Amino acid sequence: MIARALIALIGLYQRRGGGERYLVECNFSPTCSAYAKAAIRRHGTVGGVRLAIGRLRRCNDPNRREKISDPVPKVAPHA
Repeated sequence: MIARALIALIGLYQRRGGGERYLVECNFSPTCSAYAKAAIRRHGTVGGVRLAIGRLRRCNDPNRREKISDPVPKVAPHA
């Protein structure tokens, strides 16, 4: 239930322009919002949100010129 609500909110964020709307460029591929949705689907609410927060903390390096490939892990790392 919570996972579906989070995924719906992320989808709304994406449909409204995502980071581009706020002049933010993600340094990763897939984007942080796509990563968060996939992480929640694969690892559930707690594990997915934990992974998404970790990803967001690494994002938005203004000096980065190339995108970093960072797919959702198949097995969630232990906290």
